[in-house]
Amino acid sequence: MKDAQPNTVYLKDYKLPEYLIDSTKLHFELQPKGTLVKSQLKVRRNPAAGAGLPPLLLDGVELELLSVSIDGQLVPASRYQEIPAGLSIEVEKPEFELEICNRISPENNTSLEGLYLSNGMYCTQCEAEGFRKITYYPDRPDVMSKFTTTIVAPRQYPVLLSNGNEIERGATEDGRHFVTWEDPFAKPAYLFALVAGDLQRVEDSYTTASGRQVTLQIYTEAKNIGKCAHAMRSLKKAMRWDEEVYGREYDLDIFMIVAVDHFNMGAMENKGLNIFNSACVLASPETATDATFQRIEAIVAHEYFHNWSGNRVTCRDWFQLSLKEGFTVFRDAEFSADMNSRAVKRIEDVSLLRTQQFAEDAGPMAHPVRPDSYMEISNFYTLTVYEKGAEVVRMIHTLLGAEGFRKGSDLYFDRHDGQAVTCEDFVKAMEDANGVDLTQFRRWYSQAGTPVLDVTDSYDEASGSYTLTVRQSCPPTPGQKEKLPFHIPLALGLLSAEGKDLPLDEAGNTQLVLPVTEAEQTFHFSGFAEKPLPSLLRGFSAPVKVRYDYSSEQLLFLMRNDSDAFNRWDAGQRLAFAALGQLQKDYRNGKTLQLQPELVEAYRSVLRNRDLDPALVAKMLALPSEQTLAEEAERIDAEAIIEARKFARHALAEALKEDLLESYRRLHKDKPYSPEAADIAERSLKNTCLDYLCATEDADALLLAQQQFDKAANMTDCAAALAALVNYGNETDVDKSLETFYERWKVDTQVVELWFSLQSGSARWGTLERVQTLMAHPAFELKNPNKVRAVIGAFANRNFAQFHRTDGSGFEFVAQQVIALDKLNPQIAARLVIPLTRWKKYSSALGEKMRQSLESVMQSGKLSADLYEVVSKSLQ
Repeated sequence: MKDAQPNTVYLKDYKLPEYLIDSTKLHFELQPKGTLVKSQLKVRRNPAAGAGLPPLLLDGVELELLSVSIDGQLVPASRYQEIPAGLSIEVEKPEFELEICNRISPENNTSLEGLYLSNGMYCTQCEAEGFRKITYYPDRPDVMSKFTTTIVAPRQYPVLLSNGNEIERGATEDGRHFVTWEDPFAKPAYLFALVAGDLQRVEDSYTTASGRQVTLQIYTEAKNIGKCAHAMRSLKKAMRWDEEVYGREYDLDIFMIVAVDHFNMGAMENKGLNIFNSACVLASPETATDATFQRIEAIVAHEYFHNWSGNRVTCRDWFQLSLKEGFTVFRDAEFSADMNSRAVKRIEDVSLLRTQQFAEDAGPMAHPVRPDSYMEISNFYTLTVYEKGAEVVRMIHTLLGAEGFRKGSDLYFDRHDGQAVTCEDFVKAMEDANGVDLTQFRRWYSQAGTPVLDVTDSYDEASGSYTLTVRQSCPPTPGQKEKLPFHIPLALGLLSAEGKDLPLDEAGNTQLVLPVTEAEQTFHFSGFAEKPLPSLLRGFSAPVKVRYDYSSEQLLFLMRNDSDAFNRWDAGQRLAFAALGQLQKDYRNGKTLQLQPELVEAYRSVLRNRDLDPALVAKMLALPSEQTLAEEAERIDAEAIIEARKFARHALAEALKEDLLESYRRLHKDKPYSPEAADIAERSLKNTCLDYLCATEDADALLLAQQQFDKAANMTDCAAALAALVNYGNETDVDKSLETFYERWKVDTQVVELWFSLQSGSARWGTLERVQTLMAHPAFELKNPNKVRAVIGAFANRNFAQFHRTDGSGFEFVAQQVIALDKLNPQIAARLVIPLTRWKKYSSALGEKMRQSLESVMQSGKLSADLYEVVSKSLQ
């Protein structure tokens, strides 16, 4: 375990690597207890790093060093030294071949970093700093080398995989076998991958735009081999899309995906050999929901797109993480928008940003898209780096247009192919390709926090002119009290009294992107016979909060008339926020709760509008979550939020019962399952209606849910019906349905995880006592991150009511699990503690209980670097 009080690493202290590794040859002897690793490195002094021959410093953690040789000669112990961070070797000449032998223990590696075992299968995870758990090496992304890997293993591991193309295989004299892989492209160590196991595969091929044949393979355990077809289709779609939109072809002869059950993340883009969390690649209609199908499509695309935005052009250092992740998240979001509903995809992405990333911006771990410092790099795999980073890339796309952005990306890839570069290099390519100046825009990379736009307007009837005034500000964040103005692209439309888009310039454009670059700025428009209504931040053109004093009538008008689908949804959210805010106030004051009739009528009009995409209707009918309401509150009153939303949901369900029932019956069709957008949209609205109907706790509605559960031919309908029963049904029937579901699917790992999360994430069913019972279930495993996320994570992040129990027991429970997990898997522990870190924003009594639970983690003993950084910063 790393030091509990690690050193802080600063971006300003970056130095070029003293030595470069031109080639890396790895030889693995996989054994049941103790794996031998031999590395042969062609080392040379980096001419750009200065003169002299300083010691060669190699990173290494939890390694048993066996021998060190240079140019074939054993190095005496006096010339090297094992240090806490690895190995220091005295150097006598500028170029040499270094050979190191060491032993590791994958069978004891519960951190799931480096080389470890998952269900008896050897696999690796080296990003960010996992390679140092495999062998001694300069484990930093700006040291790029060409890798050749030989894996020797007993015959019980028939499949032996690594990066690149297979160049040799054979048998050893002692009855084992080996395979050698060669990657022709230089890469940093974090992109290294190895897999060895008893696996089966599905195989296909893809013909690139230039006519090259690429073999495509997906490996998994035999029991899951029938669940790979969707991932394979998704991969081929992604390959074609990347060629058509970005002009990027795949560059190896083979592309492989391996599904593993034990994985800290969703997936990893290792060159040519992507390793996936099983939950993010395996799917069939019977076992996976629509959301899972769409998630798999997006993640497969994301990891494939990394082949260029991350692998061929990689990061100079980990401060530049968003260079690859933000860019690639933007690319996968655009891919998903093209494959499905663009409006719904945008709503989903913004909902995640507003609920979780905005909270991160307002919390103790707030950091810029490109952080200035870190203690543990694993803690900066955050929504700020990924999702906000993607929004920064999207803003560049908005400012330059699709054609300009493509010119910039072409230049970026051509200029930096095979290099480790910075966010600055990415922006510079966009500037140079388009002849623009993005100097002020770069502040998005260096300033933390969520900017706020306060917008006011005025209309001069005599001249027909309309004036929009925008004031931008950004709250203080840790280490950054004062913020300079951002360059914010504000997409704007103006609506007439008839709900039509008005022309905004001489060219007749009905939407403009206003460049907000000053603390206060005024924009003028003319030629209007009456005051228009602004449609602000269309498509969510920047990751900001907009304040404009809309009336309820104006929000209803935008819901019904705005040509921008995102803003139609957003107007409904604003209307719901206002209604829920009033309900919270009335609850605190002991008043009788009444739902504003405007909200009921707004939802009714949406439900009856057959011209809208059903998936969009489903999103528009969804009330803001408790988590979103908490993020928007200046001071979180959890009890008021819970009671207000519960009342509003029940009142809406009662008022709209007939419309909901009509829509449910119309959409409840008996037809074969398809994961295509149109079918997903219909199921989405149907199951939204079912959940609302069950919120009335009416016996007939619950019978509909039970019938759908009993007869469902796909997991989407089955899980939706079970969720409705869990949330609203009577205890006896729910217990029976849960038992039926488990008995049917208990051999399927991913479905059992869904079964766990449906219970643990339910405000009504997922009581602390039941969650503790789930942890004692034979299918639960604390060493498996997916099981932890399904039970403990769902409780802490989705079960707002039970997590925020007034006695603080929900907080205590999560703190106890974090302490236990830190000894097994520090990365997961550090992520699981996040809900406790926002204690300062809560009402005094609840916030104090949350702080005490966080303090108990701090005082529990020696913490990992991952957990120590999060907890210590949160308690400051």
